[in-house]
Amino acid sequence: MVEKRRKVGNPLALAVLAEMIIEPMHPYEMGRRLQEHGKDRNIKYNRSSLYMVVEQLVKAGFIAERETVRDTQRPERTVYAITDAGRAEFYDWMRELVAVPKQEFPQFGVALSLLSALPPEEAVTLLQRRLTALTAQLDEVTGLLKDSTEQGLAWIFLVEEEYRRVMLDAERRLVTDIVQSLQQPEYVRQWHEVMGRHT
Repeated sequence: MVEKRRKVGNPLALAVLAEMIIEPMHPYEMGRRLQEHGKDRNIKYNRSSLYMVVEQLVKAGFIAERETVRDTQRPERTVYAITDAGRAEFYDWMRELVAVPKQEFPQFGVALSLLSALPPEEAVTLLQRRLTALTAQLDEVTGLLKDSTEQGLAWIFLVEEEYRRVMLDAERRLVTDIVQSLQQPEYVRQWHEVMGRHT
């Protein structure tokens, strides 16, 4: 399956469409629900980026103004509803994301591809610092999963945190192996022969 070029390709747009499948709402409510549902842990956004995505979704025809709500307590708010095109876009996009592995380019992958430029001793120190941070993040996610499960939250609402836990654990194991390899006397000797004179 070939990856499609989306009219609105920001992952925040996908999350907004998901919330709007349930019911029409105004952007403030969208932001509140995204935060309430923990989507801010997986999708980076702020208030202005949310409003920008809403405008893009309107322009693409995926959502439309339903009504403007006025009351004396707050400024007027425009309520948006998902369109048939928006609903079709949401399901098409979700099917692609779930079914098709995508080549991603995480920054740590870049760092690993260039790791041999660092002196082994320094690389070990930096990776050990990363291990400490990974362990803290892993403990945090594990605690969140445990607390949420004990409170009766269904597993499907925690699946992205389980994915995060597995990825953190895998990265921690990989970094531990790399640290051990960097400390091998033969690697240290070869690094100093090849790279030592360039530093």
